[in-house]
Amino acid sequence: MARESFLKRLRWQVETALFLGISFIVARLPDRSALEAGKWLGRLCYLLLKRRREIARDNIRAALPFLERQAGWLPVSAPELARATFENLGRSLVEDCKIYHGRGRHIIDRVQFRGIEHYREAVARGKGVAFITGHCGNWELLALSFGARFQQLSVVARRQENRHLNGVLEEIRGGFGNAVIYRGGAIRAMLSAFKKGEIVGLLIDQAVHPSDGVAVDFLGRPAWSTRIPALLARKCGVPRLPVFIHREGECQVVTIHPEIPFCEGDEGSPDERDMAQLNCVIEAYVVAHPTEWYWIHKRWKRALAVGAPGSSQEGEQDGR
Repeated sequence: MARESFLKRLRWQVETALFLGISFIVARLPDRSALEAGKWLGRLCYLLLKRRREIARDNIRAALPFLERQAGWLPVSAPELARATFENLGRSLVEDCKIYHGRGRHIIDRVQFRGIEHYREAVARGKGVAFITGHCGNWELLALSFGARFQQLSVVARRQENRHLNGVLEEIRGGFGNAVIYRGGAIRAMLSAFKKGEIVGLLIDQAVHPSDGVAVDFLGRPAWSTRIPALLARKCGVPRLPVFIHREGECQVVTIHPEIPFCEGDEGSPDERDMAQLNCVIEAYVVAHPTEWYWIHKRWKRALAVGAPGSSQEGEQDGR
């Protein structure tokens, strides 16, 4: 047991050293060269990370019947979309490396914002604001750029097993005054933040345990979704704004959508109806920017429990 613990600590240290060493070099490349390097890094990961590649392909294949029915969808194969997803993740990683090493302020300053009036209207109500988003585009840049340009915010996140890498992420996220709320005891911390009129960002597109969530349709299949945004709106009246970031050429654009009020429908439980409408907003993002959603995570884990078709994701551990 002691040997296993030692080997795990050693592996964490090696992983962190490799990340810091490679990111230090990448951060010093000119922007255009760095983004190109990020694309090729993504392609390399696509080739080497077989398990993640297959998860992405399986997710895309299962979602294509739904996506192909949506207006404006352009035909694409699962392997093509999976490879482009890895390339985009590589670009995002390079941008985050530059920011971590103090060479990314210009990346933050170039971010464009649309719909900022919706944020101002929500803040004026004095109840705090919940930003509803997902693993879309460079979600780290979304939080950093908003914190640097408008108002600092807290992001709800899962603590990384590798405490050294977790520390690196904390430095990145806190570089412009933002904070991290870890999932253990998150609701209490969020309520405290809202009482102070603060902003909290929630990424709602990962699978949760059935005891902590509700079953909703997402991209044509049942998936377990967190119920926290519904709870916040129902109990506290916190305004919830969908917020996403996407690439437009060499620029990145953050779009803040109008508030989504708590859903008062007639079918199913209130929380199910509410989370279904929030997940529909992320579906619209995926249709518009399919290469920028995080296809490589197990969004439909435990889907069999709610009657979905057979899936190899059943019973596996979540991963970002």
